[in-house]
Amino acid sequence: MTAPSCPGYNESISALGVCRVLATRPRGTTDVLPPRSERWIRREQRFREVCRAFGYPEIILPMFEHAELFQRTVGEATDIVEKELYVFPDRGGRLLALRPEGTASAARAYLENGLHRGPQPVRLSYVGPMFRYERPQAGRFRQHTQMGVEVFGADQPTADVEVILLAAEYLRKEGLTELSVRLNSIGCPDCRPAYREALRRWAHPLLPELCEDCRSRYHRNPLRLLDCKETRCATALQEAPRSLETLCSACEEHFAAVRGYLADLDLPVSVDPNLVRGIDYYTRTVFEVVHGRLGAQRALCGGGRYDGLVEVLGGPPTPGVGFGMGLERVLDVLESAGETEGDARPDLFLAIADERARSQAFAIATDARRRGLATLFDLGGRSLKAQMKAAARAGARFALVLGERELATGTATLREMDTGQERGLPLAEVVDALCRG
Repeated sequence: MTAPSCPGYNESISALGVCRVLATRPRGTTDVLPPRSERWIRREQRFREVCRAFGYPEIILPMFEHAELFQRTVGEATDIVEKELYVFPDRGGRLLALRPEGTASAARAYLENGLHRGPQPVRLSYVGPMFRYERPQAGRFRQHTQMGVEVFGADQPTADVEVILLAAEYLRKEGLTELSVRLNSIGCPDCRPAYREALRRWAHPLLPELCEDCRSRYHRNPLRLLDCKETRCATALQEAPRSLETLCSACEEHFAAVRGYLADLDLPVSVDPNLVRGIDYYTRTVFEVVHGRLGAQRALCGGGRYDGLVEVLGGPPTPGVGFGMGLERVLDVLESAGETEGDARPDLFLAIADERARSQAFAIATDARRRGLATLFDLGGRSLKAQMKAAARAGARFALVLGERELATGTATLREMDTGQERGLPLAEVVDALCRG
């Protein structure tokens, strides 16, 4: 096998050493080990359950797309495209990109597969990895998993409210109660130009105080000034003009209706005039679902309306709204509160006291596994004492010792590990007894 001819590859190998390269994951990625992987899977399962209850079937999207899809929809003046997009040419010379978010891919799939020609609205959900080249930090990785939903073909305020409620309902089912919604409207193509110009005029005297990125955003996309995470920029822009002050009558009515529906529900809502999204396709409603214990990084979910996205891709005018939610951030919050739901716990541990009992152990384990019981047994020669310690470390609910006596009598003692209680059972009835609980 020959080494890849990528620039810098050989230099990297010689500098770090072959073994270190092969045994080190790329920066910004993480290995999800048990028991966290079991909790991770449970979060995905619960999200799918909630989406199913709301009528959002799952779409499975490719992990890479044509780079132009994100450059045109997400916006060339966004951090995602300018700094974070993983772009690469394939062997045919096509420029591809790992997906940094799910909405653009879902819109492409909606259009390409003719879903726009069928009954509307079209509700979709998805779960999968996203990729952004950004500085790794707590709760933020270059590969992260996003759970999201999209609604295409519904311009009613009720669609905005439904996706917000879906996000909140999922988080509540995870046991998170300190939830609230931050809400804003950034207008539509009819009224947003006036806001952009007002913001640009107001910010011009402040340019020397702003970071280099904001000085660039000022000319290319001034709304993104409000999305800057630099403290000095956030401070300087606190008194910036509000998008709500320049909304057209249609956007005002839409936003008032969204607020009205949410006011009737058990979910605290606050209007945040500085809330914008860091992606160009958003229109009208933008929102975040936040959690009270997260401090500065309180947002668990972000989304909004994108009524012009499908049209940018060459389709007919199609309203849309949705959200994305980082699975890792949700899991971090739950684990900080002591969450262990989903941790794997074997139902049965077979301790082998005599090698002649190993065939019987295989038969019992096979029967138990086929009937849905998680079953472990020693794979090679440890003492009975060591095996029982292993059963305790694994958290097994029950342990069964198999040895010469058990083979001779056809019975064995089943021990409940949590209480130490024991009962004798015929070997043929062990699995039946466990299935009955």
